[in-house]
Amino acid sequence: MDWKKIGNDIVVSGVDCLNLDLTLDCGQAFRWEKQEDGSYSGVAGGYFLNIYKNGDGGLVFKNTPEEAFTGFWAHYFDLERNYAEICDRLKSDSLLSSTIDAYYGIRILNQESWEALCSFVISQQNNIKRIKLIISRLCRAYGEDLGNGYYSFPSAEALSGLTVADFEALGTGYRAKYLERLSKDVASGKIDLAKIKSLPLEEARKELLGIYGVGVKVANCALLFGFEFYAAFPVDVWMKRVMEYYPDGLPECFEGIEGIAQQYLFHWARNNL
Repeated sequence: MDWKKIGNDIVVSGVDCLNLDLTLDCGQAFRWEKQEDGSYSGVAGGYFLNIYKNGDGGLVFKNTPEEAFTGFWAHYFDLERNYAEICDRLKSDSLLSSTIDAYYGIRILNQESWEALCSFVISQQNNIKRIKLIISRLCRAYGEDLGNGYYSFPSAEALSGLTVADFEALGTGYRAKYLERLSKDVASGKIDLAKIKSLPLEEARKELLGIYGVGVKVANCALLFGFEFYAAFPVDVWMKRVMEYYPDGLPECFEGIEGIAQQYLFHWARNNL
């Protein structure tokens, strides 16, 4: 990855395997919206960003301070990871070989643990459009105003004083009681997200499964998208169908990067099964 500052923008070249449509609108993050000009706007880490690819294939971070890029966005988009090498390895599996060719450019975002965990608690028995709407209401009501209609994701401390009824008013339904407990437990330190992130995968999964309202699917989604466990492998109704193609278990080429393989297989399943 090479980058330079041009005016107020950061322009990155040499980024392999990053399709903004496939990455930002695939169900792993819920605060990105495609604009009329083809760019994406969203908020993460307390920063607003508009991002697009220019005619040379460079990735443009519009009006982005250098410290925000180096301190947050470069890691958020995992720009230092060699995804071309990862995809070449995964293509030794016959199903993924054609899938990666068809949907090249899916990348795992390194989201903040708190936001990812909350988002996937909200995602239970929900569709993407409604998840985005609920999270938008949550941020507008309790996040920091970043200007131009954009808000940060509220901290656990900011939400810890809310009641179940407050969460229900946002449209969270039965998930309100989970969010109310989760906010209080994280704010009080009873749940230590940084500690969970530092644990081995199986121990981290066990810790998340001990949280009120967190089941196996939510735990694995949070581990992959918010705790940087690339070996986590979320299974939903689509992935259950995919697993029929692997009666003997996942192939060896998936080892350690099962979550990246999962994103390609999930996208393939939604479009072909």
